[in-house]
Amino acid sequence: MPARILVVEDDESISEAIVFSLGKKGFRCLAAADGLEGLRLLRREKPDLMILDLMLPGLDGWKLCETVRQEGYSLPIIVVSARTSEFDKVQVLSLGADDYLTKPFGMGELVARVQANLRRASRSEVAPQGIVEAGPLVVDPDRKEAFSRDEPLELTSREFAVLYLLAKSAPLVISREDIYKAVWGYEMMHGDRSVDVFVRRIRKKIAAGIQGYTFVQTHYGFGYKFEARKTD
Repeated sequence: MPARILVVEDDESISEAIVFSLGKKGFRCLAAADGLEGLRLLRREKPDLMILDLMLPGLDGWKLCETVRQEGYSLPIIVVSARTSEFDKVQVLSLGADDYLTKPFGMGELVARVQANLRRASRSEVAPQGIVEAGPLVVDPDRKEAFSRDEPLELTSREFAVLYLLAKSAPLVISREDIYKAVWGYEMMHGDRSVDVFVRRIRKKIAAGIQGYTFVQTHYGFGYKFEARKTD
C-alpha cells in the first residue's frame, strides 16, 4: 500500500503543489487547510506522515504538533514554514516535530525528506545489536523503546534512534554531525540545532521516569556520549 501523507497547509497553491509532487511519486495525499481539520483527518485516517505549516487558521501548527504528540501519535512530522528564526525551529522541534524545511523550498527536496522519514519510520531505526542496560535504564532495539523498571519512557521513534545510537556506541563520543547523518539520513546544515533539541527531549523523558541518574553526557563544542552517572 502506498504511504498516506497528510498535508496541513492553508496556502492553496503550495498545498496543491505538494500534493501533485507527492502524487507523482506514488503517495496518497490528504489535504487540510486549517489545523482543526488537520487534526480531524489525522484522528480518522491515521496517515503515515504529516507535512505541517505553522501559521494556520483555527489551530496553529505549534499547537497541532503538540496535540498530536500528546495523543500518542508517533508518525513523522515535517514542518514547512516561512518562519526562519532559530527560536521558531527549536520551539516546534521541542514540541515533537521531526524535521523543518524553510519556505520557499524545492519540491525535490521535500520529496526526498518525506522518503527519508518514511524509510526510517518503517524499519527498525537502527540495526538491532542487543539490549543496552545502564543502571535502571534499559534500551531495547527490538521494541524500539527505553524502559525504567519495565515502564516505557514513551520515546518517539526518532528520539529512540538518537538514544540507541549513543548507547550502542558507548563509550565513544559521537559528533552532532554524525548523529544527524545517521538518524536523519542526510548532511546537517550549518547552525542546525535539531540534535540538541532531541537530546533535550530525551533527557526530559528519562528524568521523568528515572531520578538520580543522567545518561546522555555533553561534550561541549563536539557532541554527546552515553554514560550512566549518578547525580545524588
